[in-house]
Amino acid sequence: MGRLISPGARSQSFVMVYSVSPVPSDAAVAIIGAGQAGLAVAYYLRRFQLDADVDFVVLDRSPSTGGAWQFRWDGLRMGSAHKVNDLPGMAELGISFETADRSLPAKDIVAGYYRRYEDHFGLAVHRPVAVTSVVNRGADLVLRHSEGETAVRVLVNATGTWGSPFVPYYPGAGTFRGRHVHTNGYVSSEEFRGQNVVVVGGGTSAVGFLLELEGVAATVSWASRRPIDYSTDHVRTIEGGVAAVRDADAAARAGQSLPSIVSSTGVPLTRKVAAGISRGLLKERPMFVRVEPNGVRWADGSFTSADAIIWATGFRPELRHLAPLKLREREGGVTVESGQVWTDPRVFLAGYGPYASTIGANRSGRIIARQIMAQL
Repeated sequence: MGRLISPGARSQSFVMVYSVSPVPSDAAVAIIGAGQAGLAVAYYLRRFQLDADVDFVVLDRSPSTGGAWQFRWDGLRMGSAHKVNDLPGMAELGISFETADRSLPAKDIVAGYYRRYEDHFGLAVHRPVAVTSVVNRGADLVLRHSEGETAVRVLVNATGTWGSPFVPYYPGAGTFRGRHVHTNGYVSSEEFRGQNVVVVGGGTSAVGFLLELEGVAATVSWASRRPIDYSTDHVRTIEGGVAAVRDADAAARAGQSLPSIVSSTGVPLTRKVAAGISRGLLKERPMFVRVEPNGVRWADGSFTSADAIIWATGFRPELRHLAPLKLREREGGVTVESGQVWTDPRVFLAGYGPYASTIGANRSGRIIARQIMAQL
């Protein structure tokens, strides 16, 4: 039976970064997650003269700095990733992703820059600390985590999506004898040397996998639910896709499940991608109709053998630990405006909806910090 390879199953080494002090048992504000969104909020709280581990606490479950970037695959470079915008105040350190070495793995660059950022601004991130649930206790919100409990007046959830991969259902998927690998479990093309691989998805991750697998895997096939929209704007991301921002904002305000951004932002048509199209590598097929033990069956009845299926099918917001607060609406999402949850104004979702990007995280960080100060 097929098995989905999770991030925890990856053979990868990290520089372990721990906070030297114990997690406070109480604080005015807690930030869950030290990726781009969480760090942006923490930065602006410091600008408002709040002190880390006194007025606010930052908890991160990951082993090191860099947020989700530390888990990205080895072959992903800054030049091939969606544009990574600088965090607020990063210029003060004399560093910028605009001038970063594009020959190095993107995960290493982001992790290194974020480590310097945390140290410079004294953000005192506690890691690895996993928050398992958040519950009401009178006027406070209590975070239950791997180090104990922390009671706070205001919560900023900045957990992103990396820990909540989305794999669509297709008939027969459970009978597959090969490996199901999601984007967050992909390490490098060498895992698939000499194998028959089917890549599923219509975004930049799927394209990146196809380019890496060429000449390494025995065969590579590509399935997508929709035709690929190639964009000639190489830095086009969610912040550049006006329609994507509008749709995500409307869904967040209505408490609906957030839409995918791929159809609005497109895949950057770099020279490398254009060359892949020209030589016939990047040619998608409409989605297969079912998965069989040894491969996939297409709508026209043809069959493709597969040792592995790579699901580059995106993510969903990771909010399971907030379930005791009953924030979800009947429509499937959480009603959020300007980062604040309507049903519980003590809770903010940073990097959610229209702010799910590096530049969006910077904007939401400033907006959320101002609202927190008004509450305090």
